[in-house]
Amino acid sequence: MTEALAQARLAEAAGEVPIGAVVVRDGRIVSAAGNRTRTDNDPTAHAEMVAIRAAARALGEERLTGCDLYVTLEPCAMCAGAIAHARIRRLYFAASDPKGGGVEHGPRVFSHPTCHHVPEVYGGIRESEAAALLRAFFAGRR
Repeated sequence: MTEALAQARLAEAAGEVPIGAVVVRDGRIVSAAGNRTRTDNDPTAHAEMVAIRAAARALGEERLTGCDLYVTLEPCAMCAGAIAHARIRRLYFAASDPKGGGVEHGPRVFSHPTCHHVPEVYGGIRESEAAALLRAFFAGRR
């Protein structure tokens, strides 16, 4: 989660919402990314999506079995769907997202019977640090 938080800070420095994600396999970082929606003019360039795409390229595999994803904010429904399709083994996230989350809030993607793969989910890891980063970012925008 330390590297995910570092990626969130880099995203913030680039003018993005400060969210970071890291894909890990066998204790090694495979990919790391921050939000890039504004940088890439791509509404799908959430930190999780960018990190998943980079990990798939780096490993030469469409399925990221045996990989864990660390992200600073509860994934949205789009990202949760990508996590399931990628067959991520475990999802660790920091802050919950009652408004836009798709794992423990909102559509709860992994609880649907049509979800073909459900990762182990662990939330609240360094939650206060990630939440403070997001609160400060949005307070500066208001």
